[in-house]
Amino acid sequence: MLFRSATDSDTDRVAAVVVDEPVGWIPADRYLDELRQRMYRPEWTWLAEDEGQVVGRSLWWGQSTAEHPVDLDCLWVDASVPDRAKVAAGLLAAGLESFTARGAADLPILTVKLTDGWRDDPAVSAAAEWRHDAALAAGLSHVVERLQLEWTAPAGLAAAGAPLSFPRASDEEFLPVFRGIAEGSLDAGTRKDIAEVGADAAARKAMDFYLDCLGERDWWRLAYDADGEVVGLAIPSATPYARNVGYIGVLPKFRGRGYVDEVLAEITRFQAAAGAERITATTDRGNVPMAAAFARAGYRITEIRMVYSVPAAS
Repeated sequence: MLFRSATDSDTDRVAAVVVDEPVGWIPADRYLDELRQRMYRPEWTWLAEDEGQVVGRSLWWGQSTAEHPVDLDCLWVDASVPDRAKVAAGLLAAGLESFTARGAADLPILTVKLTDGWRDDPAVSAAAEWRHDAALAAGLSHVVERLQLEWTAPAGLAAAGAPLSFPRASDEEFLPVFRGIAEGSLDAGTRKDIAEVGADAAARKAMDFYLDCLGERDWWRLAYDADGEVVGLAIPSATPYARNVGYIGVLPKFRGRGYVDEVLAEITRFQAAAGAERITATTDRGNVPMAAAFARAGYRITEIRMVYSVPAAS
C-alpha cells in the first residue's frame, strides 16, 4: 500500500471517487470548485494506492489564503479493502506527518459528518466506526460530538428579552472578555486550548481565529447590561457557505440570568437584517445550556459532527 499526496495529474481520479456510505462527503463538483479556489490543494489531498489503483482518499481543507489546512472533511477507503480502518489510519498518519514537516503548529482536525440519531442506524454507525478506529490509531484521540444547527427565516425572530446594549469595541476591549468567558466554559475546544497554552494565550488564539474568518470585524459587539457592565460578547460571522453564529458567550458572574438568549437573539437579528435567510451554528453536545439556548431561539439540529484532534499536550 502506497500513501502519497496528489499531483495535478491525479485530479480526475480524485474527483471520480464516490462515497456510497451514509456520511457527509465531498462530491466532484465541490472538490473541483474549491480546488480552483485553493481551499483544496493537491498537497493537501492524500491517496492510498494498491498496485496503482486508488483505494483511499483524504481531503484536507483550509482557507484559500492559509498556509496549512485546518480540517479533514472527507475520509474514504474502498469497501473492497479488508481492513479499512488500518488503511485510513495510514492515510491520516501520512498526511499529518507531512503537515508537521511543513511547519504546521496546529494539526488539522478530522470531522465525520453524520445524521442526528446516527447511533440507532446500523449503516451510519458502521460507517462511523471504522473512521473512529482510524482516527484513534493515527493519534487523533480527542473526540468531541458537535451539533450542527440552522436557523431559517420561517423560525422567526425572538422577542426582545433582557435589556442589553451592543456597541462596537476595540480588540483591546474584546480580549479580556474572551478570557473571562473561557472561565468555566463547557466548550471542549476552549478547555483544550486552556490546558495546552493557558487562559491568556487561549483567549488570544480564539480572537485571532475569528479575526481570520470571513465575517467582518465591524460586526463584532460587546454586550452591556443596564448598569453599564460588560455581560458578554456577540460575534456574527460567516463561512464560505452561509452567515453564522461565530462566537457567543456570557461572563461567569452573569450566567444563569437568561442573558445568553438575548445575546444569541442579537446575532440572529443582525444576520437576518443583513438578508440572511439561513444562519448556521455549532455547539458541543455536552454544552447543554448552549444547546438549549439555540433550541429556544428556533435553531434546529441538521447534522452531527464527530470531531477528532490530537489531545492536549501534557
